[in-house]
Amino acid sequence: MRVLCFPYAGAGASVYASWRRHALAGLSIQPVELPGRGSRMGEPFAASLDALVRQLAVEMASDLPCPYALFGHSLGGLIAYELTHALVELGLPAPAALFVSGTSAPGWRDEQRYRAMLSLAQLKDELRRLNGMPEDLLDNAELMDLVLPVLAADFRLCASWVERERSPLACPVHVFGGEHDPCTTLPALAAWRQQTTGAFGLEMFEGDHFYLRRHERALLQRLQTRLLTQVAEVA
Repeated sequence: MRVLCFPYAGAGASVYASWRRHALAGLSIQPVELPGRGSRMGEPFAASLDALVRQLAVEMASDLPCPYALFGHSLGGLIAYELTHALVELGLPAPAALFVSGTSAPGWRDEQRYRAMLSLAQLKDELRRLNGMPEDLLDNAELMDLVLPVLAADFRLCASWVERERSPLACPVHVFGGEHDPCTTLPALAAWRQQTTGAFGLEMFEGDHFYLRRHERALLQRLQTRLLTQVAEVA
């Protein structure tokens, strides 16, 4: 089964490159590149989260692997969630499971914090607060010239998100989080239960917002177990 993986704010598909080196029987990791970075550097950033999701849904519609699953961390989790709704609305198959990591459920999100944090200095401070990058890289002016505009564009995506009233998803939703993540809380992660009529799971790891770096192998094994169990139950 192919697992389409969406990056967190300020990052590109390359953050999942190391995932592809793990031997995961039955799974194929497929990082998704967003406009304005990596292999799509020449494209403009999306104007809003809604516009990005609509663009991704159209791009994926003609070549959607089935069965498939979606995974996203932080902003990537919100993108994966909205994309699941968009694909279903286009009449396409829902993912075998939606995996969201390190991001609060609808109804528990504070989009105002993103609107108030758009100067490059503020963005750099946020990276430092979240342990998003080593200090020597934060002090690398050349690197920051590349990273901060992407982060600013992604924070604008977060700020543009608007909660909509709609039916819950039917596919399973599984949530992962770091026990000491300053960006979310256990209740805000558990609230994803309200977004599906299917199976739900919540697993926490020791660590902060970027817990998945330290627990990469363990996280992938949990994801694999969840998916293969799901397939076995359907078969």
